Amino acid sequence: MSTPARPGHRPSVMFVCVHNAGRSQMGAAYARQLSGGRVEVRSAGSAPADSINPAVREAMAEDGIDISAETPKILTPEAVRASDVVITMGCGDACPYYPGKRYEDWVLDDPAGRDLAAIRPVRDEIRRRVAALLTDLGVDVLRQ
Repeated sequence: MSTPARPGHRPSVMFVCVHNAGRSQMGAAYARQLSGGRVEVRSAGSAPADSINPAVREAMAEDGIDISAETPKILTPEAVRASDVVITMGCGDACPYYPGKRYEDWVLDDPAGRDLAAIRPVRDEIRRRVAALLTDLGVDVLRQ
């Protein structure tokens, strides 16, 4: 389901999961990196954790992305309204729905309580999906 680019409009994507400590942080980090800043990126959680999952931080560092300065944030209706595309990753009914927004629910394993080896395939799948989303939004994907 393509969201056509509007001339002069910088697309906005929001990644949402329960704790905003794993999947949504990885999605946001890849969106920032792969778009080269051509996409406005947000992430949030319906019940944010106190900090980013250390194994997720390590998995992203393996791919050259430092998310150590990121902190989990609470999901707000304002942030959803300000986004063109909302990617949910297991937040269920906690994610507010607004007409006119593009929603996608990405079913991915939750990295909470998993080791680095179990997180790598989730990370790689998120990267693949983010690259496809950016292409669909008309944003050239930068290569690493």
